[in-house]
Amino acid sequence: MIHIDGSTGEGGGQILRTSLALSMCTGKPFRITNIRAKRPKPGLLRQHLTAVNAAQSICQADVTGADISSLSLTFVPGQVNPGAYSFAVGTAGSATLVLQTILPPLLCAKESSTIHLEGGTHNPWAPPFHFLKQAFLPLIERMGAWFSAEITQWGFYPAGGGKCIFRITPPAEKLLNIDLTERGRLIRSEVLTAVANIPWEIADDECKLIARGTRFPIDRFRAENVSSSGPGNVAMLEMEFENSRAFFTGFGEMGTSRNKVAHLVSSSANRFFACGAAIDEHMADQLLIPMALAGKGSFTTRAPTSHTTTNIEIIRSFLDIQIQISEIRKGVWKIWNG
Repeated sequence: MIHIDGSTGEGGGQILRTSLALSMCTGKPFRITNIRAKRPKPGLLRQHLTAVNAAQSICQADVTGADISSLSLTFVPGQVNPGAYSFAVGTAGSATLVLQTILPPLLCAKESSTIHLEGGTHNPWAPPFHFLKQAFLPLIERMGAWFSAEITQWGFYPAGGGKCIFRITPPAEKLLNIDLTERGRLIRSEVLTAVANIPWEIADDECKLIARGTRFPIDRFRAENVSSSGPGNVAMLEMEFENSRAFFTGFGEMGTSRNKVAHLVSSSANRFFACGAAIDEHMADQLLIPMALAGKGSFTTRAPTSHTTTNIEIIRSFLDIQIQISEIRKGVWKIWNG
C-alpha cells in the first residue's frame, strides 16, 4: 500500500487525481491522508468525489472514505475497463479535471472509450475544454493515441451545467516517447473570446485588445455568443509552433474589466513567446503523467510551478523512474526522464 500525504507541496486536488490515475495504471493501491490540506475548504469537494467515483467505475476499485469533506481515502484498483461512461459533477466544479483523472488509464487500455461529462467546462481553477482540445490532446496524439472532443454546452462558474464528449482511442501498444525541447517557429495563433448571457461587445472588445497587446502576429480572432446555463466570459489565445503548442486563458467576472482580462492573456503569451521554451507551465503539469507512462521523454518550459514539482513527487511514488529538472538557460528549464 502506497501512502500519500495530501499536504505535500502545493497540497491541492492534483495530488489526489494523480494518485488515482497512476494507481489505475499500475494496479498499485494507495491511501491518501490530509486531502487538499492547503485549501480554504480541505477534504473532498463534489468535483473531487466525482473523480474518485469515475475512477472507481472504470476499474471496479474498492474505495473507502469517498464522502464529501473526507480528509482520507483508500483506493484499491481492479482491472481498467474501457467503454462508454457518463459522469456529472453536478455543480460548476470542473468536468475537465475528472477527465484528467481517468485519461491516463484509458490510454493504457486495449480498446476505445467514450466519456460524457457534465459540469464546469470553463472556470479559472482548471484547464478549460478548449485547452484540452486545441493544445493538450494534439500533443498526446503525437504519442500514438487518437481523440475527438465536442462541447455541446458551455459551463461557466458559478452555474456550471456544461456538457462535453471525449472519444479516446489508445495507442496500439504503449504511449510513444515525445521530445518537446525545441518548439520551432510559430505557425499559427488564434484568439477566441466567448460570452454567455452578457453583451457580445465585451467579447469583441477583448478580442481586439488581445490582438493589439501581443508582440507576435495573430492570424485569426473571433468573438462568440455561446450557450450556457448562466452568465460567463472567457478569453483564450492558442499558439501552434512547429513542434509544440501553448494556450493562455483569462476569465471575466464581476469587478474585472475587459481590459484586465485581455491584458492577462496577452502578457502571459508575450512572456512565454519571449522565453523560447517549448511548453508553457500549465501544459507541463499535464504532460508529466503521459511522459512518465511512455518511459522516456523531455520538454522545456518556464520555471516549474509548485503543481509541477508536486506532481513529479507523486509520480515517483508509483513509478520507478527518475524525472529530472535542470535550468538550461535563464528562465528556461528542461524536464526529462529516461
